[in-house]
Amino acid sequence: MNIEGRAAIVTGAGTGVGSATALRLAERGCSVLVNYSRSREGAEKVAKEVERRGVKALAVQADVSDDAACRAMVREAQSAFGRLDVLVNNAGTTRFIPHADLAQVTDEDWNDILAVNLKGPFQCTRAAAPLLAESGGGDVVMTSSIAGLVGIGSSIPYCASKAALNNLTVTLARILGPAIRVNAVAPGFIDGEWLKQGLGDAYGPVKAGMEQKSPLGRVSNADDIAEAIVGLITGSDLVTGHVLPVEAGVLIGG
Repeated sequence: MNIEGRAAIVTGAGTGVGSATALRLAERGCSVLVNYSRSREGAEKVAKEVERRGVKALAVQADVSDDAACRAMVREAQSAFGRLDVLVNNAGTTRFIPHADLAQVTDEDWNDILAVNLKGPFQCTRAAAPLLAESGGGDVVMTSSIAGLVGIGSSIPYCASKAALNNLTVTLARILGPAIRVNAVAPGFIDGEWLKQGLGDAYGPVKAGMEQKSPLGRVSNADDIAEAIVGLITGSDLVTGHVLPVEAGVLIGG
């Protein structure tokens, strides 16, 4: 898809991968609704950077686990841009719990993680689907994780949520085609504040271990993932229902 003159929603765009994705879309001429849940200052800064690239932008607070908020956000995009061509379901959450510590996982952990990581993308896609179809060829991209492929990650509920998101990607691609393509990226270790805060003192050793496993000798950063997301949107129109690992080859490493 040529996204010049088109419009996108990027959820969880106040920081990290979402922020980088919003800016890359803007660089290609796409207006962006910058969604955030708590990072208002970051989202407003991203929106200003989007506008500096010569396209429209607005920062909109919405908790993607709230269906009414998802629908209201899509209405704001329609009001601001008059159209919607791209939806990037990037918002996510987790808790860092050792997998062997089953007793530490609570009902609240399951409910919160699944509500944001699985229900959120479904609700946003459902709300956006009519506008995406009207655009004459819409695109949805999910930010998943290799945790959903190999069961290794911050917690068991997080891994399960991303595995379910991969399945949701395939299901939505099947039912929303041919008008809308649905794909996902599955990052591995992302060098950034989210993992630094979550892993604490273990961050350095875990990062080094991932670099050692990678045939490319490195881990990803937010820009690497954003480039893959935009690549799925602007690349071949025949790619749908796929989950693209973006992990520097860790999955094939030793």
